[in-house]
Amino acid sequence: MSRRALVIGAGPNGLAAAIRLAQEGVETTVLEARPQPGGAVRTEELTLPGFRHDTFSSVYPAAAASPVFARLPLADHGLEWVHPDVCMAHPLDDGTAVGLYRELEPTVDSLEDQHRGDGRAWARFVGPYLRNFDAVRATMLSGFPPVAGPLKLLAQAGPLAAGQFGLLVALPATTLARRMFSSAGSRAWLLGAAAHGDTPVTSGGSAVAAFYLNLLGHAVGWPSPRGGAQALTDSLVTCLRALGGEVICDAQVERIEASGGRVSGVVLAGGARHAANVVLADVMPRALLGMTGEALHGWYSAGLVRFRQGPATLKLDWALDGPIPWTAVPARGAGTVHIGGDDRATVESLTEARSGLARRPFLLLGQQSLADPSRAPEGKHTAWAYTHAPVARGAELTSEHSLEAVEQQIERFAPGFRELILARHVLGPADLQARNANLVDGDVGGGSYGGLQSVFRPLPKVSPYRTPLQGLFLASAAAFPGGAVHGVPGDSAARAALRDLRQTS
Repeated sequence: MSRRALVIGAGPNGLAAAIRLAQEGVETTVLEARPQPGGAVRTEELTLPGFRHDTFSSVYPAAAASPVFARLPLADHGLEWVHPDVCMAHPLDDGTAVGLYRELEPTVDSLEDQHRGDGRAWARFVGPYLRNFDAVRATMLSGFPPVAGPLKLLAQAGPLAAGQFGLLVALPATTLARRMFSSAGSRAWLLGAAAHGDTPVTSGGSAVAAFYLNLLGHAVGWPSPRGGAQALTDSLVTCLRALGGEVICDAQVERIEASGGRVSGVVLAGGARHAANVVLADVMPRALLGMTGEALHGWYSAGLVRFRQGPATLKLDWALDGPIPWTAVPARGAGTVHIGGDDRATVESLTEARSGLARRPFLLLGQQSLADPSRAPEGKHTAWAYTHAPVARGAELTSEHSLEAVEQQIERFAPGFRELILARHVLGPADLQARNANLVDGDVGGGSYGGLQSVFRPLPKVSPYRTPLQGLFLASAAAFPGGAVHGVPGDSAARAALRDLRQTS
């Protein structure tokens, strides 16, 4: 049999894996259970005709920074990044807002407006990492183990910057915010970035996430694909097909087959069989166990069972009769808005969300149609927002009380918002998982990032992409470096599979 690879799942990781394999001349087929490729990178008319909503994810700083995507001719296959005037704004109750801009200077000015010295403190802290961003990127967006990046950062930025970056891994975001900023608004601006993950802002490990996400704003921006997230998926699929790869949709993998301790192919629902030398699975750990049966067992199987998912998610999409009427000017041009108020209110909301929906839920809101009018009819707009709660309380997220709490929180900083709503679409935890099996119980992060699981994903192992079954590789966000749309786990799994194919050929 010629070198043949099967990839389970046509999300960005699965497609990145398939492209790497196809570039090396491996006959590659991607099997996607859904009618369309994309995983959590999709665009649909969820509300009204002509309103194009990103079903799941929408803003892609990690994709813009991704070394995996950077080496691909995605622009030649239709991808165009759109940058809003303001990457992110965090409005406050006094009618002001702190903005994250691609340029450092207006960001510094925005922080200085909150308190003299806050902006200069941010410039001093972020400067060395911005000047040596390639080393930071090699640390945060590499395969496991992430050794080369820290060494590069040490050589380029010096021991002080490298040590400071290492300290962030253990530091709570609240501690970093207090040490760096004097104003409640500036501190809230930093904490809002930390809230993109599931590590509590008062716990170690949250500081690096907050700092890194804002650093990305300066280094690459927080862009979205023109026309919707689907454009990124379409460019990856077209790139794969240009290399001779194939994507088959409505192909639900039911079982991964093995013979003599080595993978031999897969069986689809309905009984169709596909043979392969290697199989790469862009799936969550328990789904992998369900597909392999007794082939994976012992310590590895037990480790996958212990893999922890992140919180449940409520996502709302709106068709709007006009732009959201934010009181704070920076929010009117921002692609992303963090809604939580000052630092105390933000921490309170995030803390409450660990036991149920907060009274005033912290929201991540996107308004991509401001910079990309192709997403809505002329003069109209789209917007979305999501918030979290524990999985055990996930069923409560779609209640009328929850929807009211979300919209009231937006109204708090944008009086008149609800009068603009033409239609809304609600996705609760069960809806998210039904549309994408990798969003287990509505977890949009690909598993928790608390504790050791932030690094040792899905479990401590020299190569987290290899499984004990020869020829089977894990290529999902459950593997290091985890979620966000960047393709690194898929590409890393493909490189491991290529080494396997060379050894067995």
